[in-house]
This record gives sequence, structure tokens and C-alpha cells, in this order.
Amino acid sequence: MGQPAQRQSMASSSTPRRIPWDALAVFPFILFAVMFLFLPTFSLIGGAFTDRAGNFTLDNIAGLFTDQIMAAYWISIRISGASAILGALIGLAITLAIIRGKLPQGLRSAVMTFSGVASNFAGVPLAFAFIATLGRLGLATIILKTVFGIDIYRSGFNLFSFWGLTLTYLYFQIPLMVLTIAPAIDGLKKEWNEAAQTLGASTWQFWRYIGFPILWPSVLGTLSLLFANAFGAIATAWALTGSNLNIVTVLLYNQIRGDALQNPGLGAALALGMIVITSLANVIYLVVAARAERWMK
Repeated sequence: MGQPAQRQSMASSSTPRRIPWDALAVFPFILFAVMFLFLPTFSLIGGAFTDRAGNFTLDNIAGLFTDQIMAAYWISIRISGASAILGALIGLAITLAIIRGKLPQGLRSAVMTFSGVASNFAGVPLAFAFIATLGRLGLATIILKTVFGIDIYRSGFNLFSFWGLTLTYLYFQIPLMVLTIAPAIDGLKKEWNEAAQTLGASTWQFWRYIGFPILWPSVLGTLSLLFANAFGAIATAWALTGSNLNIVTVLLYNQIRGDALQNPGLGAALALGMIVITSLANVIYLVVAARAERWMK
């Protein structure tokens, strides 16, 4: 009785272990994450607590609480919040229209394809597109002024201001909302609506008591994702407003790459503060998205 078991254990111990090919397939991603996410983050943390001579200091962290930097964080939070809320509302309305509405079926494919492209269109090209369209000599500005007699700049609009940058951010915020919330809306089963109508509920009552409560976790999670997406944007803001708008990403660029305001330690502290804020937003998104997934099941 003991010999077969002993032979089996010896055979299993002598059998060479196979290479985990699945782990090797994930290795490039792990290497990429370590090189471009974890190592830069650790470098920023170290730079935030060291001075120019390499000694430990808390002056960089204390510098975050100056009036200029606190104002920059506050403006960035306001722009990110405004673009996230407006992008979420408009994107939700568009997604409901193309999925749950009575629009042509082919329109959904067109909107989703455009959203996939527009959500990644940012930086200098996006800033130039808005300047050519809504700048003082932009195409839309001239058409509104010459054809309709509406001078948007005399009325108070300014592309290089808070609302101008928020409007520019909406170009990629709305498509990102469409792409992110579409699976949640697809998860709303038609049987729920039919059951509600059978019980005498109107369309508004269905959305008020069933549809929106189920979608709310997904909407809240996507809202935090949109906030983080706008908070970390720099190329579009820099190309559009330059130093006219004191947002934290532009201030960070000036501290690291500028000539007059160069202070790498303070720049690392600014980046560390941004990482903390965006990490909180992403944690909220992950927690709420997991809860929304359980609701859909």
C-alpha cells in the first residue's frame, strides 16, 4: 500500500515544472507598469522630501500651502469638477438617446466610433482646433458675428478663461462618458421596464424608482473618472491658455522646466499632491464600479 504512494510522490517530485506561459504573457505589462508608473512615483516621493543638496526637508511640502499654489489647486479642482459634471450629464443624455431611444440603430455605431476617437483627441491639436473655431478670429466666431450679429467675446465669452478651458475639456470628457456608461445602460434589462409598465408605472416612474437608482453607482464612478482625467491634463491647457490661467499642471511645468521659477523639489511636491487627488478619485471609481457590477448581476 505504501509503495505506490511513494513511487507517485517520487515521480511527481522528479517531474520538471512547466513554464507558466500565462505569467510570461503578463510580464511585459508588469515591466511597463514598474518602469513608467511605480519608479517615477517613487522618484517623485523622494524628490518631494529632498532639497537641492539631496538632504531631507519638509519645505517642499510646506510650500504647497502658499496662497498661489492653493489657488492653483482650487482652480484645477473647479475646472475638473465643472467639466466632469457637464460631461457626465451630456454624455448620459446622448447614451440614453442612442441606446434606449428610438433613434436609428446605425447612429449608435457612428456615435461610439466617434467617441472612441474623440476621447483620445487632446493636447496641442485640440487647443488649435478650438482656437481656429472659437478664437477671436475663429470660424464659428466670425459666422456668429457676421451672419447672426452675435459677438460672443463682447458678450463676455473668452476661450482663454475658466469656462473656455472647461468647454475645451468637454470635447474629450463627453465621449469618455459615452464609452464608460454605455455598458451600464446596456445592462438595464427590458424586462424590468415591461414589468413596471404591467404594474401601471409610467416611463418617468420607471426611471425615477428603477432606472436611475441602478445607474447611479455607474454614473458616480464615471464622474470620478472624468474628474481625474481632467485634473491631470496639461498639454491642452498649456497650449490654449499658457500662463494666463493658474492651474496646477501649468504651475508644475513651470517649476520643473521653467527658467525663472525652476524648483524641482517643489515641482515634485506639486506632482505628489496631484497623485494623491487623482488616486482618491480613481479609488472612488473602482469602489463604485465594483458595487455597480454587483447590482447588474
